[in-house]
Amino acid sequence: MENYVCTVCGYVYDSAVGDPDNGVAPGTAFADIPEDWVCPLCGVGKDSFDKE
Repeated sequence: MENYVCTVCGYVYDSAVGDPDNGVAPGTAFADIPEDWVCPLCGVGKDSFDKE
């Protein structure tokens, strides 16, 4: 699984871990995260993430 990094704050979305605090289960690919999901640290959208 691939990781994606926030270009604003450096938060790394690890698909193996997901973001369970914000409703994204472990094992969820970045492409499968809902479009309205935002970075849990700085609040920017998915369009501000790049593949690590």
